[in-house]
Amino acid sequence: MSNIKLFESKQIRSVWNEIDQKWYFSVQDVIQVLTDTVDAKDYIKKMKKRDEALNSNWGTICPLLEMMAADGKKRKVQAANTKGLLRIIQSIPSPKAEPFKLWLAQVGSDRLDEIENPELAAQRTRELYKLKGYTDDWIEKRMRSIAIREELTDNWKVRGVKEHKEYAILTAEISKATFGLTPKEYKNVKGLKRENLRDHMDDLELIFSMLGEASTTAIVKTQNPIGFVENKKVAKQGGDVAGNARKELEQKTGKKVVSKENYKELSQAAKKKLK
Repeated sequence: MSNIKLFESKQIRSVWNEIDQKWYFSVQDVIQVLTDTVDAKDYIKKMKKRDEALNSNWGTICPLLEMMAADGKKRKVQAANTKGLLRIIQSIPSPKAEPFKLWLAQVGSDRLDEIENPELAAQRTRELYKLKGYTDDWIEKRMRSIAIREELTDNWKVRGVKEHKEYAILTAEISKATFGLTPKEYKNVKGLKRENLRDHMDDLELIFSMLGEASTTAIVKTQNPIGFVENKKVAKQGGDVAGNARKELEQKTGKKVVSKENYKELSQAAKKKLK
């Protein structure tokens, strides 16, 4: 998506949607960049006419969101998130759209490969972290934290916990008991906004976050809570296990586990010391 936003140095307007926590892009701007049309609205009209499937889902794919217009005023425009935008690009018969179509095809192929062989997904994730400059030791802890998280959410799912919103509430419950902070409060401490919090944790922070979720999973398996309310109680219990361990360590060392440091602001020298 960053490539689309910077395509041929032409600006694609975008806005962060707080409702579903995703970036949305101006469909009209994308059409103009990828087709060189002088009338994006007319192009969209013709595109929808030739692609009936896209047309029937247009309202869902392209909600109206406020964006800044050329005159400096905010107006509602048709916007699409990453998934919707890629669907639209599929329907653009333009040479400029081909690189994005090829990329989309490759992503689809990679995803099918990962379904057949889950180890490939883990390998690609490791490679991405490596490219960002993380050390091998940190990457292994992060990969382990991902596995622990997946085991927890799998257990929530089979016990009637609804994804997304309820998962977020239960996660906040564990975090509050573990660190004394919800994920949102934790991000504020680190000066983060939309970045992944765990990608900016040091070793101890990752270890205690894993302990909180692993403890919750263990209690869930033992007590077998059903539904959101019962699982919320267990989430606090699991978080308390990690929280008590954190407090004991802080008493022994005289140092707080929660750190204001985040990976994006560390110097290259400091990043190399992450272990």
